[in-house]
Amino acid sequence: MGFAVKLADASVFLLSLVIALSVPIIDGQTCLPLSLYPESFVDLKNWYSREYGDYLFSEKPDFFVGLVWLEILFQWPLALSNIYGILAGKPWIKTTSLIFGVSVTTSMVAILSDMIRSKKASDTLLMIYYPFLGLSVLAILRGLLPHSSRTTSNIGKRPAALGRKKRT
Repeated sequence: MGFAVKLADASVFLLSLVIALSVPIIDGQTCLPLSLYPESFVDLKNWYSREYGDYLFSEKPDFFVGLVWLEILFQWPLALSNIYGILAGKPWIKTTSLIFGVSVTTSMVAILSDMIRSKKASDTLLMIYYPFLGLSVLAILRGLLPHSSRTTSNIGKRPAALGRKKRT
């Protein structure tokens, strides 16, 4: 079980790191004023959109703008919490991973459904988005796994005696 937890933690960490970096740098440009961004960030998003044919960033359909708001207000803080929780070994990482994973999975299903059904996405673009779906499912599984294999239980153990001085 220890290996599975470490693998799931690594997956959650990777997904959280990508979300923590991409939301404020690239995704936020979808719904926030471009004047908030340095020209290099705007150029990066435009290059990505052109290079990979990501029509969601260029056309900005309403459902996608809504999902970006979800990323900014909900997923981004959870991603930051996951990064901290994993690095600090916090027991609440199960909860944040589960919530984060469900939210990202829901977003990815909506995005990939649009891409596949509209036939606007190239295979390369789909291959960029599919890993997010896979990693988000692993984040859900991380939320269902125990915190650590190193935890020990005190059930059935007698508490240690308190150090008291004897009366003489």
